[in-house]
Amino acid sequence: MKEFDEFAEALFGQLSVEISEEAEIESLGAKAAESLGDRVRFDELERVAEGIFPGYVQKAEEFLGTRCQGGLRLEFPELDGLKRLKAAKVFAGSEDARAFVTNLFEAVASEDQAAIAGLRDTAKYLVYSTYAIQYISKITTTYGDYLDSVIYLNKFVLSRYPKIILYRQGEPYESRFGEVNSGYVGAVKMTVLEEMIHSAQGDLHRANAEAAAHVNTINERLAETIMGLDTDTVTMLAEHCQLQAVPDDFPFAKRANLFFFLNPDHFLIEQIGPDIMTYTHVEIDPTIERAIPDIHETYMEWLGPIQRHHSAFTTMEGMAALAVEGILGDDEDFARYLGTFMGTDLSTYKVRKNMGRDFARAVYDARGRDAFSDMIREPPTTRELKEPSRYIERVVR
Repeated sequence: MKEFDEFAEALFGQLSVEISEEAEIESLGAKAAESLGDRVRFDELERVAEGIFPGYVQKAEEFLGTRCQGGLRLEFPELDGLKRLKAAKVFAGSEDARAFVTNLFEAVASEDQAAIAGLRDTAKYLVYSTYAIQYISKITTTYGDYLDSVIYLNKFVLSRYPKIILYRQGEPYESRFGEVNSGYVGAVKMTVLEEMIHSAQGDLHRANAEAAAHVNTINERLAETIMGLDTDTVTMLAEHCQLQAVPDDFPFAKRANLFFFLNPDHFLIEQIGPDIMTYTHVEIDPTIERAIPDIHETYMEWLGPIQRHHSAFTTMEGMAALAVEGILGDDEDFARYLGTFMGTDLSTYKVRKNMGRDFARAVYDARGRDAFSDMIREPPTTRELKEPSRYIERVVR
């Protein structure tokens, strides 16, 4: 069908900046390696990470007061492998949805437009194509990932960035090498440590995954509802919501635009803002509710799991950020990573605004190492994220 082909083309159009950036990194990495030649040589990522790994398991466990995942190991995927891995990080609500996501990310990784056009499950495509765009757009700025007892280090980026940074700094390479190499080691230390912390977050990770899967199931159901609307209703709602006009001979595109607008992840957050994460009730435009009678019920059902997902994910990231700051705060390699890779310094890093880290620090200050087992066992509510004293009072009762 022509419209599926056009949406597959549009998906790659939305990823064109990222695909171009990947190609540029690959090209720059090759130029840098050729220019540096044998004059300076960075250690292979595998050697650096495997040298760091055993000592950092101990550091992480001492800081947390709890164990990292047993059997933890390292893997070093290149670009295609990273894109396929991201499919497993999408928490779909059913076996069919998980299979769809796997096939979608496989097609994106292979840049196979025909395979995407052939998926032909409209509701799932509308929900999960947004994940493909969101996750893959971050691959060039994400150094690591964790899943099922494996820490994945982004070899595509980490094996090229040090060379590119040194190459861009220019001659003399030999005198600049030490600082850039130290920053490279600091980047690996930080990444290994962050993912080790994630490996220790068992119950918290499960709470996050279950909530995200519930959200996706709700979004699939809304997509099916919108795809089932009659043409007159779709046209009326598109005009009422002031959506971009789509020709009548593209009914799929009309409904897709309406779904992306009314998807609660967009519609409620755009209409209400981040405070939606503490709401217990929402009101819906009467015109929209008359046209889609169950949309208010759908939005109300969405509030609970999206808030649980937000609180669990924010806490997971906050714990990792606090551990990096606590363990690597005096580490020279980490300081050089901030300077050479990020263009910042430790003082700026420590005072940056971060809700998850600030929450974790408040609980840690009050509870010491018990804070981490508290947060893993008993995630905060979204209100407690903003007011850590509420959480502390609850867990110490």
